[in-house]
Amino acid sequence: MLISRVILKNWRNFKSLDVQLRETTYVLGPNASGKSNLLDVFRFLRDVTKATGGGLQSAIAERGGMSKIRCLHARKDPDVRIEVHLSLSLDPIDARTPSEWRYVLAFRQEPKGAQRTLISEEEVWHRGESLVRRPNAEDQSDNARLTQTHIEQIQANSQFRVLADVLSKTTYLHLVPQLLKFADKIGGMSLPDDPFGQGLLESLARTPQRTRDVRLGKIQKALALAVPQFQELSFVKDELGHPHLKARYVHHRPNAGWQNEEQFSDGTLRLLGFLWALQSGDSLLLLEEPEISLNDSIVREIPLILKRAQQRRKSRRQILLSTHSEALLSNEGIDGRGVILLEVGREGSTARGVTDQETLALESGLSVAEVVLPKTNPTGVDQLSFQL
Repeated sequence: MLISRVILKNWRNFKSLDVQLRETTYVLGPNASGKSNLLDVFRFLRDVTKATGGGLQSAIAERGGMSKIRCLHARKDPDVRIEVHLSLSLDPIDARTPSEWRYVLAFRQEPKGAQRTLISEEEVWHRGESLVRRPNAEDQSDNARLTQTHIEQIQANSQFRVLADVLSKTTYLHLVPQLLKFADKIGGMSLPDDPFGQGLLESLARTPQRTRDVRLGKIQKALALAVPQFQELSFVKDELGHPHLKARYVHHRPNAGWQNEEQFSDGTLRLLGFLWALQSGDSLLLLEEPEISLNDSIVREIPLILKRAQQRRKSRRQILLSTHSEALLSNEGIDGRGVILLEVGREGSTARGVTDQETLALESGLSVAEVVLPKTNPTGVDQLSFQL
């Protein structure tokens, strides 16, 4: 199941947004334009629907409350609204054909009293048929029911649990190497759902050995091409049962070239985590600036890596990726239909796809880095050095 469209109202930077998604979508924009906040929509829906805890109130609290979620440009409109459409395929279809699933969630804060966050709208549609429309009569008689969505409740979502399952399995990765390297020294604390890759080693340990060996074998071949002197990658457990990764590098003494993950470079860990995530799961994968710490020659290959990883899977996995990288976007194989450009204005950020003129430029052989990326440059950035 793939998310084909997302419509937002009063979410973070976005007073209003309506964009189409592809199997692989690249999100571009200036600093503070809302790239991370756009990805966070899907993390938010995951947090609302995940089976282990979660729920609407928890998802809002984890983000600092309604005041941090609701767009500052919203003024008199109190509702935050999220609408997602899911389809079995993103190939062109008749626009009149309804989505496989459509989910709408809107919520607002009570103006008085306990100032709870209450649902102002929740709808579930399946192939054009309405399954849920809230608030309903029961909600009106007991508005405490509006503190919870139906999609998070097992007893209420039986007709559309497949939708909850899809949204709850979204994966987000923005691996921070230092948190993995120094986990013992910082107390081993990690955030729920492991957004920063602290639990990478535990993820490897939970994976069946045969599957893990196959995946690490593919990663080993990739690292041998990308990391100088790299020869071998292995997974081991220490005497206390803690998981570790070890890598062997070229050395004049055969047994002296081994390093564990604490000694890996930041770029090696980032690349390793990226390649592992591509092979793990079949849900929506959110990648935030995967180019960080990597050599431009490697970054330039990321779109092709994504494309080949998709082609080798039995079922396609949807990927949403934010980036600033000229090297990454210089790859001429990027489909312009999968590019979203965020633009900042007085009423918050807006989003658009490539224009007809930009499409012609891309079709003539120019890259996204040449055609679209320059439009993310801040006005007057060439004067920045004179301000110091």
